[in-house]
Amino acid sequence: MVSTAIRVLLVDDHALVRTGIRKILDAVPDIEVVGEAASGEEGAEAARKLNPDIVLMDKHMPGIGGVEATRRVLTLRGPKVICLTVDMVGPLPRRMLEMGAMGFLTKSCAPEEMIEAVRKVHAGERVLGQKIAQRLAEQALDDSGDTPFDSLSARELQVAIMLAGGHSSQQISTLLSLSPKTVSTYRARIFQKADCETVVDLVRKAIQFGLIESDTKLQEP
Repeated sequence: MVSTAIRVLLVDDHALVRTGIRKILDAVPDIEVVGEAASGEEGAEAARKLNPDIVLMDKHMPGIGGVEATRRVLTLRGPKVICLTVDMVGPLPRRMLEMGAMGFLTKSCAPEEMIEAVRKVHAGERVLGQKIAQRLAEQALDDSGDTPFDSLSARELQVAIMLAGGHSSQQISTLLSLSPKTVSTYRARIFQKADCETVVDLVRKAIQFGLIESDTKLQEP
């Protein structure tokens, strides 16, 4: 490993995914995987301790999830974030790029594309995977990207993701360091803006527009 290798932290809740990405990156001499994390909380803490050059961040994870983890990593003002996703629908790619993520790739991208993305982002360039770039361009041209979640603020979007993912208001309060009253206010705004009457409505729309993965159970808290 060369002394000037790009230091990368992998954050994904699937061990097989982390193993596969590590194998890809370990095969090149100018990139070094310095750590792994299996949740957003672990990823944000690992980024603080390890100070990597690049964080490869899964968009969907338990706990605080990829969106909040990305926000926390970016407050460190050191590591750059490349987000990884299975799906390309919904507002998250655009929102996470607006938040400050420097890249967005699909997990199905070619190994060469991932390696090149790490190098380019380390050099200060923004990188979009080919499929992501095409999808964003299509949305811009035909307004097909409009979703019920477009009018949510960044914090409302994070709370919506966690509510749809099965977190209770108390859990959200604890994980995001918000008062229960504040979470309740966000919940009411989310339901109004997204035109939802129940959590089940929210889950269905969140799955449809890529905020959460499709294996989330539809149930009231």
